[in-house]
Amino acid sequence: MLGPVILAASRSDRMRRFVSAAPGTKQVVARFIAGESVDQVVPVVQDAVAKGLEVTLDVVGEDITTREQAFAARDAYLELIEHLKELDLGTKAEMSIKLSMFGQALEGGHDLALANVRPVVEAAAAIGTTVTLDAEDHTTLDSMFAIHEELRKDFPRTGCVIQAYLYRTEADARRLAASGSRVRLVKGAYKEPAEVAYQDKAETDKAYVRVLRVLMEGEGYPMIGSHDPRLISIAQELARKAGRKLDEYEFQMLYGIRSEEHLRLAAEGHRMRVYTAYGTDWYGYFMRRLAEKPANLLFFARSILTKG
Repeated sequence: MLGPVILAASRSDRMRRFVSAAPGTKQVVARFIAGESVDQVVPVVQDAVAKGLEVTLDVVGEDITTREQAFAARDAYLELIEHLKELDLGTKAEMSIKLSMFGQALEGGHDLALANVRPVVEAAAAIGTTVTLDAEDHTTLDSMFAIHEELRKDFPRTGCVIQAYLYRTEADARRLAASGSRVRLVKGAYKEPAEVAYQDKAETDKAYVRVLRVLMEGEGYPMIGSHDPRLISIAQELARKAGRKLDEYEFQMLYGIRSEEHLRLAAEGHRMRVYTAYGTDWYGYFMRRLAEKPANLLFFARSILTKG
């Protein structure tokens, strides 16, 4: 299986240097990363909204090692919010945040991440939008959920992400669905041990459906993070059975993947949000996209071989 190998490589400095220097890398990265700066991503956001889509914006770069980097990450999101304020898009443009980027893994990281993310969530609320806390590897989740709960006391629309391949997720979904929160369900894109996560794709897919049913039948707002046509059809059927209107859930897909499907779902009246990453520290995000789908890796390898 190539996926686990690629995920291991996502933590390798040696592989980071090799991939960054490869002749075809820039072309392939541009497929998944909308730009390196906020000025470059703003036109992407405007184009998406003009097409009837919505976006969630991710400033890439979770592997930080100093408090100064964590403060810089906070400031990058505050800069993004200033640009979004001028666009006046409300919830059509929200933000996704990885707490590791805000210092979660550093000494005193839980409190540091909470202190850094709070002003971002507050600034987002001030311009009529919100933030979703991304899920990372399983060791970080208790901290993420605690921060999510704390933020929702003052900003109840703050969202979070759960991952279907973890054994714990169905229980997490039941707790979150009852709380009226916004919950994005994804399959999961980190290398997790068999002690905590399904290793088989078919088992993960079954778990995804079980968890999605919990969310659809609950009181929260489900966000279906998947490119899988079968799971998208199942989500539509579960929503229908639960009596949900089209504005009572949404689909989310990655920038650069199945773009025609984005437009098709939006044309059918669904809320369709595009997860749009930008920034210079793209390596970890990029490698997880390669790990998720072998075709992405083949596309990358072909680009390297054809550039000289």
